[in-house]
Amino acid sequence: MKITFMGAGSTVFARNVIGDCMCTEALRDSVFALYDIDATRLEESRTILEAMRETKGGYGKIECYLGVEQRKDALRGANFVVDAIQVGLYDPCTIIDFEVPKKYGLRQTIGDTLGIGGIMRALRTIPVLKDFADDMAEVCPDALFLNYTNPMAMLSGYMQRYTPVKTVGLCHSVQSCSEDLLRDLGMEDKLEGRKELIAGINHMGWLLEIKDKNGVDLYPEIKSRVDAYLADPEKKNKVRMDYIKHFGYYCTESSEHNAEYNMFYIKSKYPELIDRYNIPLDEYPRRCVNQIEGWKKEYKEMLETGVKEHNRSNEYASHIMESIVTGNPYKIGGNVLNTGHLITNLPEDACVEVPCLVDGYGVHPCHVGALPVQCAAMNMTNVNVQLLTIEAAATLKKEHIYQAAMLDPHTGSELDIDTIKKMVDDLIEAHGDFLPKYH
Repeated sequence: MKITFMGAGSTVFARNVIGDCMCTEALRDSVFALYDIDATRLEESRTILEAMRETKGGYGKIECYLGVEQRKDALRGANFVVDAIQVGLYDPCTIIDFEVPKKYGLRQTIGDTLGIGGIMRALRTIPVLKDFADDMAEVCPDALFLNYTNPMAMLSGYMQRYTPVKTVGLCHSVQSCSEDLLRDLGMEDKLEGRKELIAGINHMGWLLEIKDKNGVDLYPEIKSRVDAYLADPEKKNKVRMDYIKHFGYYCTESSEHNAEYNMFYIKSKYPELIDRYNIPLDEYPRRCVNQIEGWKKEYKEMLETGVKEHNRSNEYASHIMESIVTGNPYKIGGNVLNTGHLITNLPEDACVEVPCLVDGYGVHPCHVGALPVQCAAMNMTNVNVQLLTIEAAATLKKEHIYQAAMLDPHTGSELDIDTIKKMVDDLIEAHGDFLPKYH
């Protein structure tokens, strides 16, 4: 069996996913093909994963592939392809995504999923994924593509609609959603044996049901605690708690993410909201700087003291592969095309996040039905942007980039149409060759 990791220079994540595979009897004898375009980062990953492989008994084999000319060989014969790339990296592209909009008075927190930052990230990543898909169709047409790259719904949706590659999008936020909520509200005693249902779109999947081990609905108690949480100036997770208060349900991704997915919280006309909801503007650039420095330190320590013991995580990738290989069923929250209206009040061409059953025949999305109308309405404000961005990537029409930005809830609530178009033009120029040519 062959497992190919695209973007293996994302060493920490590659270590976690490949490490999980090395902890899994059904996967540990695999060929682990590491692919990247950065020789230094690829070598760092190889060094760490080889050391980890030895500590796990020496099973399997690690192969490295560098650059576009070796990409097809990295993919050739793969059974599973894991995608975790960042086109343009922090410098220059993430910096551009944040600094150009600032000139127009538009502030962001993360900028990797929605908003103008998410739009531009998708537009520079989709052409690369299209190249991956073209190679996969030739050299590993039956492989399952496990996409971890953001913006999840835009990238997975493009792959699912415009390529023949079997694709499922995977995010960390589904697994931790209800646990985060219960811990924040001091309800840790309800964690064990809880049952839940989550569905919606990536980063805005709704915790539709949450029950304790005895089947008792926990939402009444949750809602009774929300006001006290929101009144505490030290609390950080306030946007999602505010969702419970005004929309009735909690959602999957963090408050710093969700602060920029709507028109409510980051408003230049009401700057006091930033402090009231503890919204960390420019959070993602700070994280990038800290992660870059942190990784340098961690890598140096590993070379001196050896790799740390790795235990299998709850990351979906290895569990999906194991389930397909062994036939043992496994449940995930996956990002899939809304074919057959899995969620009946969202469009069929939307990429939705729903429960999926995995077995020896692959990934099987489950029918959910209709979301509460207010939850579907919130999702649609994001789906509109996602679909228009995918349309821009598929047609190379600049007008669809303008329209995606105009309909983005945060951007449209802050800027007028002419300013939005000027900002988009400036971003396209600043990104240069990282973007295709639009007409």
